[in-house]
Amino acid sequence: MAETSDKNVLEKIIELEKLTDPPAGGEEFGFRVWNQPKPDGRLFGGQVLAQCVMAASATVDDDRPIHSFHGYFLRAGAVDEETTIGVEDLRDGGSFSARRVQAYQKGMPILSGISSFQKVQPGLEHREPMPQALPHPEALPSLEKILGQLDISRFTRAERMREWLMQRPFDIRPISPDIHAGFLGSPEPINRFWARLKEPFEGIDNRAATAAILAYASDFAMLEPSLRVHGLTWADPRLRIASLDHAMWWHSHVDVTGWLLFDMSSPSSDGGRGLGIGRIYNQQGELAASVAQQGMVRLKES
Repeated sequence: MAETSDKNVLEKIIELEKLTDPPAGGEEFGFRVWNQPKPDGRLFGGQVLAQCVMAASATVDDDRPIHSFHGYFLRAGAVDEETTIGVEDLRDGGSFSARRVQAYQKGMPILSGISSFQKVQPGLEHREPMPQALPHPEALPSLEKILGQLDISRFTRAERMREWLMQRPFDIRPISPDIHAGFLGSPEPINRFWARLKEPFEGIDNRAATAAILAYASDFAMLEPSLRVHGLTWADPRLRIASLDHAMWWHSHVDVTGWLLFDMSSPSSDGGRGLGIGRIYNQQGELAASVAQQGMVRLKES
């Protein structure tokens, strides 16, 4: 996909280019997407999630916003390989629509998922309230400032991670103590942070774009609670970590230019896998989305 220098990262990520030929899986709808550069050369899973949300949404009427996505990361993607998305129309009912969506590189699926859409309709409502007594985001240092003050020159893994985190299109304000180089705080399966989009752009209030941007951000630190509870840091040279699957439910339209609370926990780790559960709230305390992800979390002993 051609580079567009006057657009910011998220604008490029959610942009779709229609394919003239069928995608690798022969689906009815096909799109080419842009890859976000990353220091280790591997695709960021949140990028592919966001693009799958956009691609599937492009095949559904605008009055049916996405309400859920369930996907599996099948293979690691590379930033220097072309990425395409194929979408299969599974069903359009009276209220709901379903789409199968797959991301491809070199003719092979790297992510496979199913998304569901629904007409906006009235119904019973309740939502879990936001945790109370949390510090205001403006009172917290940014993740960029925290990383800039860390002495991580002796950690090759952490050095690459700092470079990548500095490129993120969100202003992140951690509530939980930092664990990128050394372990701070207590070993508990909880991770919380505020996040706000750095650079808003035209069309960002589009409901599909908002859902895709939340999907992108939902993959930031889903497995971090599985590290915290065991007193592990991201810089640990023994650590081998990778996302396996990702599920997301959108509860309402949300303003991603405002502060969002990411409240994440881990109820279980077993068999070399960690499970992360997340809730995303707007600053008014309304639950906007829920997320779940399981990932490989292993310690490779030398």
